[in-house]
Amino acid sequence: MRVLVTSIPHHTHYYHLVPLIWALRASGHEVVAAGQPSLVDAITACGIPAFPLAEEESLAQIFEEVEGDLQPYQHGIDEFDFLGTLKDELDWEKLLAQQVILSGLWLEPLNGATTLDSIVGFARAWKPDLVLWEPFTYAGPVAARACGAAHARVLWGPDTIGLLRTKFLEAQALQPEEHRDDPVAEWMTWALARYGCDFREEDVLGHWSVDPMAEGVSLGLDLPTVPMRYTPYNGSAVIPEWLTEEPKRPRVCLTLGVSSREHSEDEVPVQKFVEALSDLDIELVATLDDAQRDLLPRIPDNTRIVDFVPMDALLPTCSAIINHSGSGTCNTAALHGVPQIILGGILDAAVRQHMFAQSSAALTFAPEEVTGEALRSALVRLLEEPRFRDGARRLKERMRAMPSPAGIVPTLERLTAEHRRAG
Repeated sequence: MRVLVTSIPHHTHYYHLVPLIWALRASGHEVVAAGQPSLVDAITACGIPAFPLAEEESLAQIFEEVEGDLQPYQHGIDEFDFLGTLKDELDWEKLLAQQVILSGLWLEPLNGATTLDSIVGFARAWKPDLVLWEPFTYAGPVAARACGAAHARVLWGPDTIGLLRTKFLEAQALQPEEHRDDPVAEWMTWALARYGCDFREEDVLGHWSVDPMAEGVSLGLDLPTVPMRYTPYNGSAVIPEWLTEEPKRPRVCLTLGVSSREHSEDEVPVQKFVEALSDLDIELVATLDDAQRDLLPRIPDNTRIVDFVPMDALLPTCSAIINHSGSGTCNTAALHGVPQIILGGILDAAVRQHMFAQSSAALTFAPEEVTGEALRSALVRLLEEPRFRDGARRLKERMRAMPSPAGIVPTLERLTAEHRRAG
């Protein structure tokens, strides 16, 4: 079969798709990835043919403003209380506000008319049987509907978008008919009508979703789901020689993502964290760029500074990790059974923190809570209390029991045959 894969132009969002792409290719299926020009190099670097979509002016402006990092674009949105949604703490007005923001902040800017026309034109010409899309790339289901293909989301973390939509629809059904606004459905109705298609609820969350989250950290929503073991992909990387040596002391990774390199007043003070951990009998591997390194008053004896190292190679040697709640980093740590300290910040961080903490695989902090002293105390607990190692080990076992990307290909073939519209 032919499979069209698409992602917003953010490398980490695309990276989550790569192992499944490889599995499909290895099974003999044709795969093309469609993305904005800024994503094309990442696509072709992993050996996949790319179709460059027409440049979307508003989208290009967004990514220029945030320098390719979506985290600043996500800050300060109180209505996106994912944890409150999970715990049924939000009323109708809040749930409606979430859908308004989802439509206005993500659907429209990231999937504009130029992008839609470009991907639909390609889909109608190439005629894929299946379209796989990451959860913010709503150009994917639109293209699938326009050409009659089956379509599915490939999740990269707990299904918070599915959570918001599920809770919204439950609350909407209790409202008077005249008050049942649905901004997401309104936007998708407009987008689909451009290509002669009507709106269906399945267009919001896909015919099904591929979910890499194991039991205990998955939200377990009542949605069509294909479980798939998380498989890390870090892009092009070289393993440094020092990583082949057995660590002489407990090795701890400190990685705070791209946004921490902007040195915003709201970002975590990474140099204070390094200093706070300097007296512990550990080997701290901190991923810092040159600008962050220059902020350190000194490099402690127990600290190794690296600009980049592939997490999939580093984490099997680690006893703990301190991270910024990025889905790829959290999932890779879980896959290798590494206890985590997860610092909040990005939109769905609160839910990810909640699920990992419930599994006893992590300790968590909100951004305003974390200090050097608090971080040091938490790391000592993580290293010394067996329950965190045990929780991380149990989560690792559940993740590794899930079917691999290659293992779910027959299921995708069957579901595609069921959902694909002929002609």
